[in-house]
Amino acid sequence: MKNRSLVSGLPWEKSRPALIAAAAEDRLLSLILCCFATIGTVVFSFVSPQIIRYTIDSVIGSLAAPAFVTRLADTLGGTAFLRRNLWICALFILGAALCSGLLNAFRRYASIEMGETIAWRLRNTLYSHIQRLPYLWHVRCHTGDIIQRCTSDVDTIRNFLQNHLSELLRIFSVFVIALTMMFSMDVFMSLMALVLIPPIFLFSLLYFKKVDREFTRADAAEGDMQACAQENYTGVRVVRAFGREAYEMERFSVKTKALADIWTSIGKMLGLFWGAGDFMSGLQLAITVAAGIYRSVQGELSPGTFLAFYTYCNWMIWPVRQLGRILSELSKTLVSAGRVREILAEEPETDPPGVLRPPIRGEIRFENVSFGYSGEDRSIPVLRNISFTLKPGSTLAILGATGSGKSTLVHLIARLYELPLEGGRITIDGIDIRRFARDHLRRHIGLCLQEPFLFSKTIRENISAVSTQLPIEEVHAAAAVAQVDGNIREFDMAYETVVGERGVTLSGGQKQRVAIARMLAAKPPVMIFDDSLSAVDTETDIRIRAALKGRVKEAAVILISHRISSLMQADQILVLKDGEMEELGTHQELIARQGSYRRIFELQRGESNG
Repeated sequence: MKNRSLVSGLPWEKSRPALIAAAAEDRLLSLILCCFATIGTVVFSFVSPQIIRYTIDSVIGSLAAPAFVTRLADTLGGTAFLRRNLWICALFILGAALCSGLLNAFRRYASIEMGETIAWRLRNTLYSHIQRLPYLWHVRCHTGDIIQRCTSDVDTIRNFLQNHLSELLRIFSVFVIALTMMFSMDVFMSLMALVLIPPIFLFSLLYFKKVDREFTRADAAEGDMQACAQENYTGVRVVRAFGREAYEMERFSVKTKALADIWTSIGKMLGLFWGAGDFMSGLQLAITVAAGIYRSVQGELSPGTFLAFYTYCNWMIWPVRQLGRILSELSKTLVSAGRVREILAEEPETDPPGVLRPPIRGEIRFENVSFGYSGEDRSIPVLRNISFTLKPGSTLAILGATGSGKSTLVHLIARLYELPLEGGRITIDGIDIRRFARDHLRRHIGLCLQEPFLFSKTIRENISAVSTQLPIEEVHAAAAVAQVDGNIREFDMAYETVVGERGVTLSGGQKQRVAIARMLAAKPPVMIFDDSLSAVDTETDIRIRAALKGRVKEAAVILISHRISSLMQADQILVLKDGEMEELGTHQELIARQGSYRRIFELQRGESNG
């Protein structure tokens, strides 16, 4: 099974062990050019010591040079000519340095271009994929953790591709070329230069395994911290209302302290690695220099060869020191890639072939519907054997205690939760809702929640969110039915007033009425009010319901509320208790049955009279 991006077409296979390999395929040309530039940089870097070696040993000194070097010198005028014009040798060194610098600049550009493009496409892929994930997945996941995976984890991947992937190739190239040239000059000295390489590599490998676990903990702790902050910022009104600032500050402090402790531990590990690496690298260089001095004193090593050998040895030691940093960055990148891959591995909502997109009138039928949420070890039942029919143009009211399954029932209609095959049937206009295309079904169902979400835009843009081409007259008409038009016109900017994040500048009742206006502007054939009038006063509630009767004559309406005064005019009233259908009938029928509905009605009437 493959997850394919709607934006880039980049395949993400569940079976792939590394996300980076898949990303590299998307920018193969940039990767190839970057690799060639990296190798070229190393090659030209290693040319300079050979020119210096030849200059000292053969031009200034009298040692014989290799045949191909002698032939090249003869084309330039011979050794004697070069001895009189040492600036030519210096010019060759400058040319090699210039080529190395240009190739290094191109390497940087190619790696940055590759990293930024992959990061851009990866962000789009993640965003597109998350948009198509089931509603239940969003309910179970922390928003802060999702945002962290889509931002900082993607940035970690981008940083590795830009700054460390080509560096890893450069280190490998340095090792191969350095060892090749060193063994060609002196086998004994080369063996001396490799004495501590195995211990250094083993030390780096053990460090990599240890730090990988710590970075995993750090990412999880950072996600917890961001989730805590996001939750606090979202619920700032509740925090202020109950004076919970000190508690929230303490809770956030605990999260940040846990994250700081993990990074402190990682810092100690990094310090130990770099300190030990510096000592071992210095010791390796000391061994090489001591062996070189001894061979030079014995006349077995020329000064130019010794200088070139020392340069190569020093250049080979540096990649060993860099190896720990690269491995630590690779560790972080693999952790981040794994966290991103967890999202991409989630199965998105998909419609099977042959889904239907017929016109929808709104006749809803529940046939022995049962549903439960899947827990870790069992299914938690929420609804059991629910059956009713709702005709277009009629209203079904639902009453029940908190947790009785009211919201779950209406979420099933919009397929926000998927009804299992053994859970009965829900049909609209006689068609099983499983046969509808999800987007088509949801466009024909208006859902207004108790806690509506408003975008940080103008009131006009929030009401017309269903269609950017919605005439302003329709916006005003929808707001008038929702009894919020007068409030809006009292604002300085009227319908152009920016409501702020999540509608924070509006009262609870105003937010609910703007959300109702938004749903009315869409004119769906099915309208669901999930306790969406809870924050308005009774008088406004009555006016809204009266205006709705003239606006939604042909729509099927489901009204959830704890106020019987809001439900009593409905064509049918469904009473839920512990997920089961306790009563179903009109207001008068339920009053006559002496059941839960009548008990609640008398209780609320008594409170009203009191």
